Amino acid sequence: MIAVKERLTQSIMSIIVDKPISISGRVSKYDGQMVECDGFPATIGSLCQIETETGMPATAEIIGFHGGHNLLSLHDYGARISVGARVRVVDDGYMIPVGEGLLGRVTDALGTPLDEMPLPPLESKWPLLGKELNPLAKNPVDTPLDVGVRAINSLLTVGRGQRIGIIAGSGVGKSVLLGMMSRYTEADIVVVGMIGERGREVGSFVNTILTGEAKKRTAIVAVPADRSPLLRIRGAERATAIAEYFRDQGKNVLLIMDSLTRVAHARREIGLALGEQPTSKGYPPSVVSMIPRLIERTGSGVKNQGTITSIYTVLADGDDANDPVVDTARAILDGHILLSRKQTQMGIYPAIDVPMSVSRVMTEITDENLQKSAQKFRRLVSIYMENRDLILMGGYTSGQDLELDEAVALWPRLMAHIQQAETEKADFIMSKDALNNLMR
Repeated sequence: MIAVKERLTQSIMSIIVDKPISISGRVSKYDGQMVECDGFPATIGSLCQIETETGMPATAEIIGFHGGHNLLSLHDYGARISVGARVRVVDDGYMIPVGEGLLGRVTDALGTPLDEMPLPPLESKWPLLGKELNPLAKNPVDTPLDVGVRAINSLLTVGRGQRIGIIAGSGVGKSVLLGMMSRYTEADIVVVGMIGERGREVGSFVNTILTGEAKKRTAIVAVPADRSPLLRIRGAERATAIAEYFRDQGKNVLLIMDSLTRVAHARREIGLALGEQPTSKGYPPSVVSMIPRLIERTGSGVKNQGTITSIYTVLADGDDANDPVVDTARAILDGHILLSRKQTQMGIYPAIDVPMSVSRVMTEITDENLQKSAQKFRRLVSIYMENRDLILMGGYTSGQDLELDEAVALWPRLMAHIQQAETEKADFIMSKDALNNLMR
């Protein structure tokens, strides 16, 4: 009798191993984007496939539960789904494959290569939402990072492991500045998240970055603006997870996210679809909580880990620097670089508004001479811009204000220090010496 039971148990186990149990349900409601189906056991973030009239399954992601049913959001717009279509879980969405094989490649939010070539085997896994680190165990930010841009190196010195934002309206040169920093920054690995940008801009950026030596150390995650909001959020999480993996390997990583605002817009779409109440400018509370969680995953590692120096672009809608996303990001970041439309109109590129920009770690990682030179530069630029209209109208006579006289005399050299061609690299030592010599 015991032998019979043992054989029966072995038979059942062999069936389970050979044919894993499929978790599935049926569609009960569909409005073109949101799907409601039977409440089978699955976690939020699980990836599912849904049968369609065309025979090609549509992918969707579980985003919540309601009245005993699962709520899913489609990754594919306009899928031909009918009531009763089978919904099947294909991945719990928790772990993603990572490894050296991602370098030099462009993948989407689900890890599919966009350059139409197969990915090599990826040897490791990493949680999509990252691993929590003890903030008290993190290494300090104590080393300057050479980003190859003269104005940033000398006036807004960035530290290795710092989180910084580039805040600007549309069309003032964010992408050009990012391209320069991604090519010239001294980093072992560069991870770029192109989230919610125009398809043309994604292609142009990829063709510019993935050339020469930079290609061997760069991984790009691209999710254009026409993709679903869930894919945009997943793309940002995936880029951050890739950066975390390489930091865990002891690498110094540069993470560029373009743009944090598009990720926030995607989170707003999902939050409103789930019934969250909009607050300031239509953003639900989940957006405000998502931004710090995403940013705090970067920075310095612990013990023998490396660092993630993260740069996020933040779009100031209508050049409003007090937009809720701008405000939230500025509060959590270790500094911000504001790009000025007025300087763009004056033909000054990169259009960095030095008086309105700040690096919160600069005083901890630079010497006193550089700090004094940077403060004097800020003061001269600020006093000139305050009196610019008066000067241009001929209403100012020299000799009335010695500091303004100095600003007027040095103005062409001040602007020449900020200006830099896209193909020009300015290392940290050169940038520092140039500012100190200018401010003597």
